[in-house]
Parts: sequence; structure tokens; C-alpha cells
Amino acid sequence: MAESLLLEARQLSAGYGSTRVLWDVDLQVPEGSTVALLGVNGAGKSTLLRALMGLLALSGGEVLYRGERIDHWTPSQRIAASISYMSEVGVLPTLSVQDNLRVGATGMASRDMKLALARTWEEFPMLYERRRSSANSLSGGQRKLLGLAKALVRQPRLLVMDEPSSGLSPLFVKEMVDMLATIRERAAVTMLLAEQNAKVLDLADRVVILSGGHKGFDGPIDQFRAQTDIAAQFFGLAKANGGDEPLQSADPIADENAVVNGVERSTS
Repeated sequence: MAESLLLEARQLSAGYGSTRVLWDVDLQVPEGSTVALLGVNGAGKSTLLRALMGLLALSGGEVLYRGERIDHWTPSQRIAASISYMSEVGVLPTLSVQDNLRVGATGMASRDMKLALARTWEEFPMLYERRRSSANSLSGGQRKLLGLAKALVRQPRLLVMDEPSSGLSPLFVKEMVDMLATIRERAAVTMLLAEQNAKVLDLADRVVILSGGHKGFDGPIDQFRAQTDIAAQFFGLAKANGGDEPLQSADPIADENAVVNGVERSTS
């Protein structure tokens, strides 16, 4: 039985002004899956996510959601259709924790917003304790949790995230991955994650690699783990003892915080 595609990009091209960043990228996100979008600095991961969310105009190609073309939709229309986006920053730093969540719930009826906030306080009790504090006053890890809560407040069908582990300690990275795994199972959320941290592979069903604005590898996580040449080139991963063991960090000391060589920032 063929997989049902929730999100699809066909021959997508985009960039900034006269500078092209993406060339004819195809992307498929099956319903119920977690797709890891990986690549080195400047590969175009963030640009692709912005194009998918309508934050960047396409210069070619199309975007489909549940089989319907949405590349002419505004970002607000995509959010209303149950697509949620967490940028690398994720929060509005000058607003309080509570007001950040209210921004995430924009467009919901008053009663629904109250229920959504109550549910969020239960899921993120630390945020409830700091609900009147500005996002700026939170630690880096707390801001990431707020960004995640803000993206989830509408209970989206599709969650698009740009480097959720960026700037986090190894311990917080593990907590974030564990939390995303719990959310995926509990709420049946489909996820598309652009990342630079190898820990995200613990979540992924599929891996897509961008290189120089073009799509490279695209396949199941097991197939990615089996291709050590690809893994080593992009992510510093290698098979244990050169045998048939699963991929692991080439440096055991760095295993808790293995990252892609060449960290991609928001300009990518």
C-alpha cells in the first residue's frame, strides 16, 4: 500500500533576490513520518523550510499539502491548515512566555485558546511557573522549550522545525529528542526537522540530504546508516570497528553532541 504524502515539494527552486539557493528540489514527507533534513553549512536547509512555509517566494516548482497545491497560500493560511513552524530562534524575546503562546494560538476562538493554554501548562509546567517572565529572561534550553510549546499550541498535523537542538547542551539535546519522540507518539504529529545534530537520527524514519542547494541522498534511515561514505562525508559518523554495527560518532567522546561539520545558521 502506497504511503500517503502529507507534504510534497516538486522541482522547488528559491533564493534571495538574484541569488539562487535551491535548484529543483523534490521532497516527500509521508503522513505519520519524521523526516530529517540534513546538510552542511550553506546547503539550503533553512531556505527550503522557509519556502515550504510561504515565508520565501518560489522561483520555480510547487508545494502540495494533502495533495493540494499551496504555494500560493500565505503563511497564515498554512498555519490555519494545521502546519506549524518553529524557526531556529523560535520565540519573540520581548514578549512574556504567556504572550508568546498566545501568538502561537492566533486565530483560535477565545474558548479554544484558553483550553490550548491550559493543556500547554500541563505539558510544560516549567513554562507555567515562568508565564509572566519575558522570553529573554529564560535560559537557552527554556527558550527552546517555549518555542516548541508555541509551535504545538494549535496541535498541528505537521510540525516543521529548523534546528531545534541549536545552542543546547548535550543533556538538553537528549531531552529535546525524547520530548519530540513522546509528542510524536501521543499526538500523531508528522515532523520535518532540519538539523545539524546527529541525535536527531534517533527520531528519523527518513533522511534527506541537501548539498549546494541540490537534493542528494533521500531514503529510509536504515539505508542511510548503511552508507558509511555518505554519513562520514556529511556528519562525521562511522561504523563501529569497521564492522556491521550501527553508525555511531567517529569520536566516542563527542558522541553526545555529534554535529555536522560546518554549522548552518539562518543565512543558509
